[in-house]
Amino acid sequence: MEERKWEELNMDILVNVLGRVGMESLLLDVPYVCKYWYKASREPQCWENLIFPTYIKSDDIMEEDCPDRAFAERLTVNYQDNLSVTAFLKFIVNRSCGRTTIIKLPNYCTEETLEYVANECPGLKVLHVGAFNMSIEDIIPKFISKWKSLEMMRVGKLHMEEVLPQIGLHCNNFIWLSAPYTYIGKDEASAIVTSLPKLKYLDLHNASFEKETLVMILKGCKKLVHLDIRNCWGFHGVDGEILELASHIPTFMYEGSIILPFYDKVNERTMFMG
Repeated sequence: MEERKWEELNMDILVNVLGRVGMESLLLDVPYVCKYWYKASREPQCWENLIFPTYIKSDDIMEEDCPDRAFAERLTVNYQDNLSVTAFLKFIVNRSCGRTTIIKLPNYCTEETLEYVANECPGLKVLHVGAFNMSIEDIIPKFISKWKSLEMMRVGKLHMEEVLPQIGLHCNNFIWLSAPYTYIGKDEASAIVTSLPKLKYLDLHNASFEKETLVMILKGCKKLVHLDIRNCWGFHGVDGEILELASHIPTFMYEGSIILPFYDKVNERTMFMG
């Protein structure tokens, strides 16, 4: 039987496969297999889904068993002169030639980083802001208008009241909001209800809110098909009223909600924003 060569594999098929292997392999392994794979790895289609590691620089990692440590250390060896968060993100985004549709930002992004993503990723559909990017959350609203195709977003702890109205105004296809570990008060709930009338998926696991806030969301978000409030803080579980209001939602996940002994309305925002 004649042995086939890698060069005979259809380029479109190879690019489709390589676009699924993840950023570390695509950047640091695939290009060194052979010239044909190197050429394929430079195709913009390979870089449509950009899931950055949480940490770009190994010096930022405190935990020894952090899953990003090996990738960060390899980056340090290969890109010593281009390893600021901003420079590395620009380097990767540039490879997509404007085709990026999914991006999860690394920690410690700057305003320059976010502006670059806004300008170079006009077809963005999914945005994950990241856990330690609070410094840029207050400027996200001014860039939302550039992402008219945005469908899904994971937001951080701050500025939901400013971000959501902009999404409602500019992103007609937006259906999925993820805001875990956040404080959801009446103002935030009102923003969700009034700004996102087409919302189908809402992830608030491990968030903090009171029953009245949940009731507001359930009454206002009529098109929900998925609601996750598992392990939330602030009220004593789900009762008959909540179950009745949520009866139209096919997937309602609510196990583990608690009210803490030291929970205090006066201090709740400070506690969960810290």
